[in-house]
Amino acid sequence: MTIWIIGIILFGYLVGCLHGSTVAQWFSGVNLKESGVKNAGASNATIVLGKRFGALVAIIDIGKGIFAILAVRFIAERVGFSVESLTALLFLVSVAVVFGHNFPFHMKFNGGKGTATIIGVLFALDWRFGLAGLLLFIIFALLTDILVFGVLMLYGTFLAAAIWMVGVWPIVIAIALFVMAIWKHGENIQRIRNGTEPRIRAVFKKK
Repeated sequence: MTIWIIGIILFGYLVGCLHGSTVAQWFSGVNLKESGVKNAGASNATIVLGKRFGALVAIIDIGKGIFAILAVRFIAERVGFSVESLTALLFLVSVAVVFGHNFPFHMKFNGGKGTATIIGVLFALDWRFGLAGLLLFIIFALLTDILVFGVLMLYGTFLAAAIWMVGVWPIVIAIALFVMAIWKHGENIQRIRNGTEPRIRAVFKKK
């Protein structure tokens, strides 16, 4: 089991390192880590490059979350793990792929914030939690006009999914990911306090 755990963590991390922002840079020539709010995620791609590039980055980053979960599920089910072990492995790869997105080795361990990737993870774990998380994300983001409030709803949904499923380890993993999300969004929270956080309506006025 130890080999499986190490292999899944490494696999998830490397998948997470495949960044949509890198693809956006190939096409636009713009390094998102040096522009806008200096974040390699879909929201900053939208701020700096517009909605089309924001969508491109989001699709790639959502897709890698889906891929990581489906790949581990496909292999682990055929090995014959128990439901509890399978669930723990799926949550483990979930954290690994988000961690890889947030701390990619090729960006000096300073990447995005995992929003699009956690959406993909939720849908791949259970489409019902994915849909619930996405709706909460949209509702809270639009009501507050601040993206980070919607993002926290995604991680809250991930924690709810862990509580709903079998075993203690998914809950521990989900709590750790929630704490990481709050820490990773520390700058956003500070900008909210200062009144300088970009508003969603202003961002989506860009072409």
